Amino acid sequence: MSNRYAAHRLPVNRRIQRAFVTVRAMQLTIRTPPDFNFHRTVLSHGWCELLPFELDRVKWKLTRVLDLDRSKPVTVRVTTRKGAIKLDVSRSLGERAAQKIIRDVRHMFRLDDDLKNFYELMMTDPEFAWIAEQGAGRLLRSPTVFEDLVKMICTTNCSWALTEKMVTGLVNELGTASDDGRKSFPTAAVMAQQSADFYRDKIRAGYRSAYLKELAQRVAAGELDVESWLTTDASLTDLMKEIKSVKGVGNYAAENLLKLIGRYDGLALDSWARAQFAKTHNGGRVASDKKIHRFYTRFDSWRGLALLCDMTREWLDPQNVAKW
Repeated sequence: MSNRYAAHRLPVNRRIQRAFVTVRAMQLTIRTPPDFNFHRTVLSHGWCELLPFELDRVKWKLTRVLDLDRSKPVTVRVTTRKGAIKLDVSRSLGERAAQKIIRDVRHMFRLDDDLKNFYELMMTDPEFAWIAEQGAGRLLRSPTVFEDLVKMICTTNCSWALTEKMVTGLVNELGTASDDGRKSFPTAAVMAQQSADFYRDKIRAGYRSAYLKELAQRVAAGELDVESWLTTDASLTDLMKEIKSVKGVGNYAAENLLKLIGRYDGLALDSWARAQFAKTHNGGRVASDKKIHRFYTRFDSWRGLALLCDMTREWLDPQNVAKW
């Protein structure tokens, strides 16, 4: 991509956008909160390794294909600078499209999340104070709850390698091409048109095949509004019930999805988390789920986020990052 950018700046009408955003023809710059840590957010969990995300660990550049409402997708390359993140976009855009990209990126990086209470709680415990000191706790997510939910289903009862294979298949087979040939994540409408056999034979989704088709059909038909989960006032019990009404979603997937919509009550324990806890806090010995729950119960409604930060602390260690 050329480093030359037109001097014209798109008008920004909303006050919050005037405060945080500078727009130029091929580059967008978004100011970040003082406690934002780009590297910790990117490596907060495995989403940075799943298409349409791509991470360059040498240059610390996160690439993402984003859908636009009225035209083909664009490829956005995200890097950090002091107090801001810079977005290099694959083509020149008008104001409407530029503002959608800004909204999507703010959403993905959780720039509007208020973690003040979480950090204050972490600072009361010397073992967890590093979370506040390093600005950990923002969990990278997709532009839509639908994409996050599909990916979560693809993490259940399988290796990470198989998760990557299924998600790569969904993007390559059903995504829409951007300017550079990279593809976006497929919409519910597109996924709903495919047969269960397609997901079984092409995506290698196994038993998940029927679940992916049914989920896409429910969302495309308007029967299930997964995006409303971001702002619902429903109780945790009712929201968990609705999420688990999606076939293929049990406690593990539902509690993990809750973390991506801002509710951190659930620990979402799986074999990886249990093994990490054993190594970190139990001398390498297997611990019961009850013991793990007791360990994090002091963090109340933030316990799920505390656990995830705790289990991923070493991911940013220079000796471990290249291996992860």
